[in-house]
Amino acid sequence: MHFNIVTLFPEFFSGPLDCGLIAKARGSGLLSFSFHNPRDAARDMRRTVDGRPYGGGPGMIMLPGPLGETLRGLGFSPRGGAVPGPLLLLKAGGSPFGQAKAAALAENATRTREPLTLVCGRYEGIDARIEELFPTEAVSVGDFVLNGGEAAALCLIEAVSRLLPGFMGHEHSVKEESFASGKAGGLLEYPQYARPEVFEGLAVPEILLSGDHAGIALWRRQASLLATRQVRPELAAAAPLAPEDRAFLRAVARPSAGRNLYCALVHYPVLDKEENSGAASLTNLDIHDIARTSCTYGLGGFYALTPLEDQRELLREILRYWISGPGARSNPDRARALASVREGRSIEDAAADVARRTGTVPLLVATSARAEHCGLPVMSFPELAGKLETMPLLLLFGTGHGLAPRALEACAAVAPPLRSFGAYNHLSVRCAAAVIFDRILND
Repeated sequence: MHFNIVTLFPEFFSGPLDCGLIAKARGSGLLSFSFHNPRDAARDMRRTVDGRPYGGGPGMIMLPGPLGETLRGLGFSPRGGAVPGPLLLLKAGGSPFGQAKAAALAENATRTREPLTLVCGRYEGIDARIEELFPTEAVSVGDFVLNGGEAAALCLIEAVSRLLPGFMGHEHSVKEESFASGKAGGLLEYPQYARPEVFEGLAVPEILLSGDHAGIALWRRQASLLATRQVRPELAAAAPLAPEDRAFLRAVARPSAGRNLYCALVHYPVLDKEENSGAASLTNLDIHDIARTSCTYGLGGFYALTPLEDQRELLREILRYWISGPGARSNPDRARALASVREGRSIEDAAADVARRTGTVPLLVATSARAEHCGLPVMSFPELAGKLETMPLLLLFGTGHGLAPRALEACAAVAPPLRSFGAYNHLSVRCAAAVIFDRILND
């Protein structure tokens, strides 16, 4: 496989590509590299490759002229012309580069013998017209910023090269590594151990010394599942899990992250259409759906708050029907959800009950579609999730047209508003609650 590396600093690669398995693969002819410096295509005496960006701003950007000429010299034609192989631009703002992409590039090189061209950006980036003219694909090796694309290119080179037939000494080992699509199923790799059996008082797990190959395979699978759930839970959610995998994860389930999260549906004081403060009527659908969502996400509790006695009696009637009446017999799942609903007259009632149950005064956080007008600091969803590790959090949802100023005065912060994707921005409170629970608690 051949790599064309477009870089202003070809000397950057002289050490890393001359050692280890990559050096061995170069010696055997499996890998080859050529370096192409845009300075060689610059037409002025100073070999200028950078310039000030139009519109102002800090730093310099790579000029399109020298870089474009370099790509032409490699056989790439602008505006949909010749494409001698994949053309990747290493860029912080590119799409995430992962194992699947590395495998696709290795497979393409093995099948077509096409070279892979890597463009290493420098300074503040490259002129955007290069990406418009040439068939570049911008990729990023992580959510961080480097001085240039050279270090990122080295990561990409190694990730792709080691998937080529003949590169690794044991081909099957590639399939069982973290992120591989083979036996590990996209999970992180299990822990590995070597001699001695006891090191600094820590022993190798007994199962690995047993000779029980089936037991070892099961231990490794379960260790991969636990490591992935703890470090990269989004991979565990996307991995193809067998029924026995799911049963294992349920058996060792961590306490619900939502146990410290409480919510209150506030019916007073809230705003009406004319922005006047008053009371709103209780809605059956809101009670049902927020209760079901709260139960699904494992919240500590859900409070329905209204000072009006007739509204509280309506709530009791709904709960009686579904918890101990005919509804419980016909739909026990609904009964379980509605059993989590707690009645209260005011926000103060709910906060006091949370404090009594947890032993800690909860942090009161408002929700609003107009958070910028609340006069409260906006606390991001990750910040709210972090608070749950040390204290209970009581989320307030307003009925009617939102929480009135008096209700906001009791709060320490407001959650971010849910972004509208158009001119319409009128989610129901039960829908907004579900989205906000997920953004705080999702793993």
